Amino acid sequence: MMIHPVQLFDVESSTFTYILVADDEQSAVIIDPVERHWERDLAHLERLGLRLAYVLETHAHADHVTSAGKLRQLTGALAAAPAGCGIAPAELQLNDGDLIRFGADDTITVLHTPGHTAGSVSYVWRGNVFTGDTLLIDGCGRTDFQSGSADALYDSVVGKLFTLPEATRVWPGHDYKGQSVSTIGWEKRHNARLARRSKEDFVVLMAALNLPRPRLIDIAVPANQNLGLPHGA
Repeated sequence: MMIHPVQLFDVESSTFTYILVADDEQSAVIIDPVERHWERDLAHLERLGLRLAYVLETHAHADHVTSAGKLRQLTGALAAAPAGCGIAPAELQLNDGDLIRFGADDTITVLHTPGHTAGSVSYVWRGNVFTGDTLLIDGCGRTDFQSGSADALYDSVVGKLFTLPEATRVWPGHDYKGQSVSTIGWEKRHNARLARRSKEDFVVLMAALNLPRPRLIDIAVPANQNLGLPHGA
């Protein structure tokens, strides 16, 4: 049984995409697919003999366009997205505590983890957590646009993600330093932005980052709220 996710990478946006294989070894879900890699992702599914059941989004991305709509059209999979992200075409509008069932008896638990965006979610599956842009390896997502909130992100990480078992493997939505996976225990002790830092200090730190505006935000966010498809498609 394949108990580890398939981790795929987009060099241009430093985005991770994940394929999770259900306990029946026939069904799969994909998390945060990137538009320019839809053929690659379908080839992985075909090679492994998998039927795509769901396309999951962690939030409405600002730095790349999703292939969720295209994959849904090509495979018959259902799209699932956070209820608070304005991704209206998704069949499943996800809220905190929801369960996504696929395969014979496999489940993914939805955690609402706002902060990067107001609707952001993380997905928990078999000792793994897929944290999107909420918690990164030795860092976290920015909180200065798209209804972001440093206050909310701190609560999401410290109050929700850091309460998961310490051995839980952390699979982030991005990485910019060649890293691929961490654990909740390591992040609790070592994360440069969050470990042993008060909420007040964290809010000050995030306010001082002064990051450039994402180059694709005006294109990507509206496209991603339509699952990456042209409006009207």
